[in-house]
Amino acid sequence: MQYAGEPRTLIDRVAGFERVGADIVWVAEAYGFDAPTLMGYLAAKTERIQIGSGILPIYSRTPALIAQTAAGLDAVSGGRAILGLGASGPQVIEGWHGVAYDRPLGRTREIIDICRRVWRRETLVNDGAYPIPLPGDQGTGLGKPLKILTHPVRDSIPIYVAALGDKNVRMTAEVADGWLPFLFIPEKADAVWGEALRAGAARRATDLAPLEVVAGGPLAIGDELVPLREAARPMLALYIGGMGAKGRNFYHDLACRYGYEAAANRVQELYLAGDRKGAAAAVPAEMLELGSLIGPAGYVRDRIAAYRDAGVTVLNVDPIGPDPAGDLAQVRAWLS
Repeated sequence: MQYAGEPRTLIDRVAGFERVGADIVWVAEAYGFDAPTLMGYLAAKTERIQIGSGILPIYSRTPALIAQTAAGLDAVSGGRAILGLGASGPQVIEGWHGVAYDRPLGRTREIIDICRRVWRRETLVNDGAYPIPLPGDQGTGLGKPLKILTHPVRDSIPIYVAALGDKNVRMTAEVADGWLPFLFIPEKADAVWGEALRAGAARRATDLAPLEVVAGGPLAIGDELVPLREAARPMLALYIGGMGAKGRNFYHDLACRYGYEAAANRVQELYLAGDRKGAAAAVPAEMLELGSLIGPAGYVRDRIAAYRDAGVTVLNVDPIGPDPAGDLAQVRAWLS
């Protein structure tokens, strides 16, 4: 599940969802409120649910601070933190954070390694994209190797990575604890990502558990609720059409790989021209249908089975129906 908006409303919703058996809440960041603040508040107001960042952009913090933040959240939550990481995209990283969007794969791999060494309380020395300590010719020369002062609750906090491109998915399957794909369509996933997932898994360390795969969509159970699928049109249009420029939009590329190239091009053309309503109307109906769990009970159960058959191990749903807690409880019962 992923939520945004007014923090206190978020807390009330999550507390209610925890009571009906939700396992994980994902807190987004993008260029809204920072995720760790809300995650810490959630930790204080809940007891059992795991709290994941969905996602922290790797460019917005140093690797050491990412490790410290995850360790702090894990401590205040009693070992319930999940560190969700992602490269985001140039539009946000350069437009909001003012940082060059370079070497996303290499940086992600290094950050994962650094975080795990920090949590094991190793003295931190690193070469590569992140030279630690900073070499003397780049600073004062006074930096020295350090290890985290405090003792993390866990020396191996789960790290999940948001990845769409083949190289990033391959790296995720090799070194991460979990994968956070976006706009996941179960029937088309293997054709798009199967080869990369298998290649990464073949290089996966034997001391890592099998890769968790987190995917799903909006949820509403009921015979009269199919029109709610339409609510996803503006969001899909934003990502396919507006999250980047022509030739540099990961979500547009994914829609093309799914087989929606003509529609994706039309959505992007309209969105970049300022016609957001037209772009939303051009989103393929099949994409709305296959990327959701909205409809009668039998349909939703079939969609859950489709996600399971596609290798999804954690069903990530956003309850948008008239009875969100009831829908979650029903899905929980089916999964049990």
